[in-house]
Amino acid sequence: MPLEDLLDFIRALEKQGELKRVPFEVDPYLEITEFADRSVKNNGPALLFEKPKGSRVPLLINAFASMRRMEIALGVKDVDEIAQRIAGFLELQKPEGLLDKLKMIPKLSEISASFPKIVNKGPCKEVIKKSGQFSLDDYPILHCWPQDGGRFITLPMVFSKDPTTGKRNCGMYRMQVYDGQTTGMHWQKHKQGADHFRRMEAEGKGTRMPIAVTLGCDPVTLYSSILPLPPSIDEMLFAGFMRGEPVEMVKCETNDIEVPANAEIVLEGFVNFGELRREGPFGDHTGFYSLDDDYPVFHIECITQRKNPVYPATIVGPPPMEDFYMGKAIERIFLPLMRTQLPEVRDICMPAEGVFHNLILVSMRKVYPGHARKVMHAIWGLGQAMFSKCIIVVDEDVDVQNVSEVAWKALNNIDPQRDIEFCMGPVDSLDHASRLPDYGSKMGVDATRKLAGEGFVRRWPDVIKMSPEVVRRVDEMWKRAGLSK
Repeated sequence: MPLEDLLDFIRALEKQGELKRVPFEVDPYLEITEFADRSVKNNGPALLFEKPKGSRVPLLINAFASMRRMEIALGVKDVDEIAQRIAGFLELQKPEGLLDKLKMIPKLSEISASFPKIVNKGPCKEVIKKSGQFSLDDYPILHCWPQDGGRFITLPMVFSKDPTTGKRNCGMYRMQVYDGQTTGMHWQKHKQGADHFRRMEAEGKGTRMPIAVTLGCDPVTLYSSILPLPPSIDEMLFAGFMRGEPVEMVKCETNDIEVPANAEIVLEGFVNFGELRREGPFGDHTGFYSLDDDYPVFHIECITQRKNPVYPATIVGPPPMEDFYMGKAIERIFLPLMRTQLPEVRDICMPAEGVFHNLILVSMRKVYPGHARKVMHAIWGLGQAMFSKCIIVVDEDVDVQNVSEVAWKALNNIDPQRDIEFCMGPVDSLDHASRLPDYGSKMGVDATRKLAGEGFVRRWPDVIKMSPEVVRRVDEMWKRAGLSK
């Protein structure tokens, strides 16, 4: 059974020894960040601050900050289980006969059971606060780093609707708190929410765009908001697929947007067209501050919540942080999807030091001249992988999860002038080194074994390895020599 809500997740973490309660007062201004940073850097537990200074609402942080916690969150023994399920669905083809049709029934039933379920009420409606009855100051919103522009909501699920199709989108965008009723809406231009906003404004559909923001719910549904899904796929549908049962959704009080019924806190409101405000700086996942810029303003009209909610938060900064583990799970889960487009790819790795968009390591089965470069350019054409600043491609016998091995073999295998390629294209908005905002250069490195068809006519040497027979003999002698541990 999937975890039902955030409290269920907290109980599961505590049962597995993955959570520590902090019973005394700690300040959301910088102090909680220092706690969380020290914990994740030292493989410490998730932290539940029971008495954050200035608020009666407990704060949960680092809940996803290890692969073990990711497994608990997703209800699996290994995140590869979800990848295998995705691969199974991707293998579905048109059935040829009765037997094939019968084999498809369980999978089709699983798909149909994943669609969100609309309900009339839920725990997120236990308390309803209309205008004049609420303030964001009631919650322990973090001021994360010294040079931050203010307090930031760091783990929000932001719901909007496509102005043409009405389809739901859920993304995670940081929100700087301006006062008790307004925040920034950090919609980078490549994000789906920003696209909804631009099109709705361009089409002249009213003067403002309705928005709902969920803070805290079951971990699978929360996690779904950061997944790099195609725009046509509803994050809540995919959450239902990962949960094995539908996400219950309830309509907001002040607009037609539906949110998870098991949420801790829901902020209902709108973003005005033409209204921008300075947002930032913010200590970001790159390990550097992202600089201040103009972004839309979110106005809150209503807050609904549980009677005793828990406020979820995360921090980002110099890696590795909690977001590294969330990203590593994405890497494993979506490898089957990448392989539908690039079947020659064997594995990928996004090291913590690459902060997702700066470095992707790729192992592949190379067949023909220029094959590695084809893979590079294909990855630059895959959704958010377009932001990849550096792609290093190696042969299939290289373990890309072992960064040391990649560095050793790649540096041995390249002739820099021949094997390094530069091109221009879109880059992540947080890339402070690019020559222009959102636009800059990328580097591809072909570190594969070179073929004659690529102009390489010299002999290529083998990697040094001891013969298996000698290894087996010395294994036994090693024990006799008393060297085994």
